[in-house]
Amino acid sequence: MGIFARLKMGWNLSMDSLQVLREHPQMALFPLVSGVAGLVYIALLFGGSFVLGLFEGQTSYAVLFLLYLGSAFIAAFFNAGLVYSARQAFQGETPTLKAGLAEAWRHKAPLFAWAVISAVVGMLIRAIEQQDSIVADIVAVVFSAAWSIITYFIIPVIVFEDQSVTGMFKRSGETFKNTWGETAGASFGVGLVSIVFMLIGLAIAAVVFFTLGGFGGGVGFFVAVAIAGIVLLAAFLLSSALGAVAKTALYVYATEGRRPAGFENVDFERGAR
Repeated sequence: MGIFARLKMGWNLSMDSLQVLREHPQMALFPLVSGVAGLVYIALLFGGSFVLGLFEGQTSYAVLFLLYLGSAFIAAFFNAGLVYSARQAFQGETPTLKAGLAEAWRHKAPLFAWAVISAVVGMLIRAIEQQDSIVADIVAVVFSAAWSIITYFIIPVIVFEDQSVTGMFKRSGETFKNTWGETAGASFGVGLVSIVFMLIGLAIAAVVFFTLGGFGGGVGFFVAVAIAGIVLLAAFLLSSALGAVAKTALYVYATEGRRPAGFENVDFERGAR
């Protein structure tokens, strides 16, 4: 299958993922709760560190590591619940926030191990980026890209397979290798859908702003800002949920050799129809 066929199939994959999300909008709760939990964690970490004076000296690195660790674990935990829910939807079941979080809790140990490794790698990349060198910048970019590729399917592997720590990285890399073109197309499709949604929402905010008096009307400004904020939040939720659904569909295809239910517009064997 050629690159353009793979990209087109990835686009169709993102469109079918959107339909799955329309049928099960409750899946958008996972990124919403994850975002709230992440903000609470950061507030508590920074607030406690400030009170204890941990931002000075070597202890600041410990705070930074805890920031990476906690943020990675929270994101992985809720993403695991979302991935599990997406597969439930493929199987004709009704996904719920409770069931998804319960499944994520069952895999808390490997998820935490993944978060620790992710935090260490994040610290390493940050250390490379802080070097005043063009070579260091290039190394950081290449390293970050390679890391993203290797770990693209890490959460589905953790949720659906019983792998060792090293095994889950190997399986994630293998799965990406088998679906790299579709993954690129799906990422493009998810990004494009999110951008279009955001632009339409911001256009509505702009119309409201000028209709209510523009810069001369205080009410119009606050209403427009409120609409813009809601649009940006909705775009974030849509992008996160849509990406997880598409990723889960790709995982099912790559590991089981079958087309998930709800993806009738995608022929994984011959490319997009």
